Amino acid sequence: MQTLPFYVYLVFAATVVAAIWLFFKAANYSRSFLILLLSWILFQSMLAIGGFYNNSATMTSRFPLLFLPALLFLVYRFSTKSGRTFIDGLDLPTLTLISVVRIPVELVLYWLLVHKTIPEAMTFHGSNFDIFSGVTAPLIYYFGFVKKTLDPKVILIWNVICLALLVNVVSNALLSLPGRYGLFGYERPNTALGFFPFILLPSFLVPVVLFSMLASVRQLLKKQ
Repeated sequence: MQTLPFYVYLVFAATVVAAIWLFFKAANYSRSFLILLLSWILFQSMLAIGGFYNNSATMTSRFPLLFLPALLFLVYRFSTKSGRTFIDGLDLPTLTLISVVRIPVELVLYWLLVHKTIPEAMTFHGSNFDIFSGVTAPLIYYFGFVKKTLDPKVILIWNVICLALLVNVVSNALLSLPGRYGLFGYERPNTALGFFPFILLPSFLVPVVLFSMLASVRQLLKKQ
């Protein structure tokens, strides 16, 4: 992949660090969970730097390895008693704030579009409206947990909407992989997400945001 302007890497790195910190805070500063997150990030980064994901001939078949282990971990957490206890102990206001990272993610996706490494459909210029989640997250946090003027049902509905928006952008990312993009009418393949550091979007940022919203939905439903 071509070398991008330094600010693209800087903003993306800052986004990853912010997501790590926010989830660490939401997990009540659990060191074991922090070590797990950092180990996963290091493992995927080493694979990407070694070129495991960036071969266009194999990227489509290997891409699921970026997120399937994280999804299986998520399923494990929700299906076991200890996992549910952990989820119910997460800090709901901080889980809500995690969606703020979706703002810089959308900026990075736009810059990747400008440099022709992802299709337009993956950005807010196309059919990705996920920036709504990032922009509204501070409002939900402030009025829902600081001022406490929002009905929990509103926060629940917001989480469900944001979940749908996340599924939409992930679908576009999967359908525009090198082995598929032509079949679904995308103007160019999604190649950037096979390179470091951008592999951390599907392997870390998306699972963390997904986990935070599902955990929020569970906590909010228990309060109904």
